[in-house]
Amino acid sequence: MTYTAADDRYTGLPYRRCGRSGLLLPEVSLGLWQNFGDGKPIEDQRVILRRAFDLGVTHFDLANNYGPPYGSAEINFGRVMREDLRPYRDELVISTKAGYDMWPGPYGEWGSRKYLLASLDQSLQRMGLEYVDIFYSHRFDPKTPLEETMGALDTAVRSGKALYVGISSYSAERTMEAVDLLRRMGTRLLIHQPSYSMLNRWIEGGLLDVLGREGVGCIAFSPLAQGVLTGKYLDGVPAGSRASLNGSLARDQLSPQTLAHVRALNEIARSRGQTLAQLALSWALRDSRVTSVLVGASSVAQLEENLGAAGHSDFTEDQLAAIDRDAVDSGINLWAASSAR
Repeated sequence: MTYTAADDRYTGLPYRRCGRSGLLLPEVSLGLWQNFGDGKPIEDQRVILRRAFDLGVTHFDLANNYGPPYGSAEINFGRVMREDLRPYRDELVISTKAGYDMWPGPYGEWGSRKYLLASLDQSLQRMGLEYVDIFYSHRFDPKTPLEETMGALDTAVRSGKALYVGISSYSAERTMEAVDLLRRMGTRLLIHQPSYSMLNRWIEGGLLDVLGREGVGCIAFSPLAQGVLTGKYLDGVPAGSRASLNGSLARDQLSPQTLAHVRALNEIARSRGQTLAQLALSWALRDSRVTSVLVGASSVAQLEENLGAAGHSDFTEDQLAAIDRDAVDSGINLWAASSAR
């Protein structure tokens, strides 16, 4: 489905319905996990956010601890929201999450009612918003009853501080439990946000089936496998890259075998007239159960390259078979422990 409006910001950008709901998301959404903290000038962030909106990206995804430092991505987004995007609030889908480490003490992470609802209040204050469109439980908490965590999400909706709720990095079994609990409370689970890429296909082992059956949307994060599915590592590990800094991507995760698969996938991308990043995003969107893919952006050029994948999720059987030979698990999944509980 393509959203059209009188303003030409949206011309030609494909949108998809989020599960069995009335919410539409662009095929490519912008995540503010990295590049939107205090380490990047606010004017550079503003340029990226404004360009994204002008090109039809109406979904911006945050979390309480995005930065660094924690909370700074929400503060910076809130400033751009206040100074540039405020007139368009009703066109935007803004999401945030709570579940990972945020503040000291026993109530500063995981899935308790106290943490989730306190965090939501703080997020709203940092962004200067009356409500978010989607509030997520960022990860499953094995020590807190799931009924308590889902009850907090239900309260967020009933209080008017969130329009919809979601979960992230939950297993298929826990997702089904979450769906049932929220349904009994009278609130629908709108969306699940799992990691998913050509090098990390865990959701194909049952989670996508649950989401499709229950009418829950799916928005994939890390579809470029922490940057591995871009051109930057085709010839080794460049200085200043995530792998060179051993941050969210470790150098030892780029084994010769993984790089051989990536180079083969790059050749398939070239045969389709795409960059490797565009192929990776188009491939993740080939399944109609995937509503959107989340990308980061360190520059306008990178943003525009990624958005070029929208509307190109058609593949021949031969192309898919060729991709399957090299789209293999490569151990690039920082969130595996959460989704295994």
